[in-house]
Amino acid sequence: MFSLLTIFAGSFVVGLSGAMAPGPVLTVAISETLKRGFRAGPLIVLGHAILEIILLILIATGLGPFFQHPAVTTVFLSAGGAVLLWMGGQMIITNKKTTEDALNAKGAESPGGPVLAGIVLSVSNPIWIIWWVTVGMGFVMQSLQFGVIGLLSFYFGHILADLAWYSFVSFSVSAGRRFCSPILYRIVFIACGVALLCLGGVFIAKAI
Repeated sequence: MFSLLTIFAGSFVVGLSGAMAPGPVLTVAISETLKRGFRAGPLIVLGHAILEIILLILIATGLGPFFQHPAVTTVFLSAGGAVLLWMGGQMIITNKKTTEDALNAKGAESPGGPVLAGIVLSVSNPIWIIWWVTVGMGFVMQSLQFGVIGLLSFYFGHILADLAWYSFVSFSVSAGRRFCSPILYRIVFIACGVALLCLGGVFIAKAI
């Protein structure tokens, strides 16, 4: 039998397993942390959280089946793939300047960067939509038995899992910044860019 504690704990565990899976958000979290320091991870999660509360409201009000339609999935796959290809290409092309800015601590005063990245990466990732209309939908239906407080228990359990993981990632990466040479910075940025290109290619291939 579901309880508020079960919903909170379950959404935290499931959310943590999803957050720990390699993907575009993890890749960008690493690159943004190299540029901006520890706060990049929590700021990316903030952008992610803003979008998720909107989607949660849409699903709770009955729009879940719309997101499950094959045509909608194809659109998200195509658009998501295009965004990831663009982001990956930009990371590779501008890696030298990005490295110099990171080492000189430039751009750290622009918190809107990682927040916007959290929003864009979420909405452009069809796997995120699929998770929400399958696993997420099940949690939402159970949570609705307790009304608004049930939905909030699910939401905060899920978001805290993302925050815990990406805070850990940012802390680990930022703690190692002082030991990174310029060439290692460039290698990391290029590797992240290539990873995004590969993910974008996979999304578009699935859409086709």
